[in-house]
Amino acid sequence: MELRQLRTFVRIVELGSMSRAALDLDMVQSALSQQIGRLESELSTRLLQRTPRGVIPTEAGQAFFHEAQLTLRHAEQAVLAAQQARLSGAVSMGLPPSIASVLGLPLMRAMQERYPDVRMHIVSALSGHLTGLLNARQLDLAILFDTHSARRWSITPLLEERLFLIQSRTRPVAPGITHAAPVRLAQLGGVPLILPSGSHGLRSTVTAAFATAGVQPRMAMEIDSLPLLMESVDAGFGATVQPWSAVALYKQDAAQRFQWSEIADEKVRRDAALCSLSDDELSPAGLAARVALLDCARRLVRSGQWIGATLTDRPTHHGS
Repeated sequence: MELRQLRTFVRIVELGSMSRAALDLDMVQSALSQQIGRLESELSTRLLQRTPRGVIPTEAGQAFFHEAQLTLRHAEQAVLAAQQARLSGAVSMGLPPSIASVLGLPLMRAMQERYPDVRMHIVSALSGHLTGLLNARQLDLAILFDTHSARRWSITPLLEERLFLIQSRTRPVAPGITHAAPVRLAQLGGVPLILPSGSHGLRSTVTAAFATAGVQPRMAMEIDSLPLLMESVDAGFGATVQPWSAVALYKQDAAQRFQWSEIADEKVRRDAALCSLSDDELSPAGLAARVALLDCARRLVRSGQWIGATLTDRPTHHGS
């Protein structure tokens, strides 16, 4: 038995006419009759009887009518209670620019669908800046690459991103390196590179990887703005070493602008963790957003939409 059937039956009794009820409910009369027929079959009793003036409930129908009205009122009250208790509040989230290019819109959609009354404040900035904001309690949660500065954070290892040599497709600075073919750092000694400055976690990772490979990188530029860095690569000023998420900034035309080759050296990776205020400091909106972000990131990786990323499902731990 469905609420739809109860509403149909109650409206027929209230109006005393199948035809008027059909008009009121915007249904064809035959569909209305079928619903009542199924309801009567399910109850094994006649609920309505036809008269020259319309339809009236039988004795069983009259008893059913009163209980159906009560059930519908309870259903309406249940809907109202759920709507009034819907999660609300505000949450502030920090995403590094490359992560935001992949995760930003899907996360906003997920939050809008699940928690439409939660107001989001999203900050896209370098990981070091986000660390400072989280420590200052100006963010509820953030995706970070370096968790050594944790102060009573809740830390959930999220994913590992492989790194790629990315260069312009139309103005390549390393034309001998083809798109999608793996490359080793030993091949990149003479390639002009555009990288973030030394304060950036990725720069440290790349510098250490070159040192391990015994190669001195040829630096062309240092740029701490990811959009400007990628525009410089697109213009042919140099290549860069970044995760694939860096080209995701360009959505549909990334493959026309850039070519990327995975770096095959061992441990040339970037780890990302979801860091938040401790559970006792997070608001219900913050706790809900953390779950939504984790779900969203895992779905993107598992579906293959986050190229070069692998989930790192290790236990959550807490910073000092």
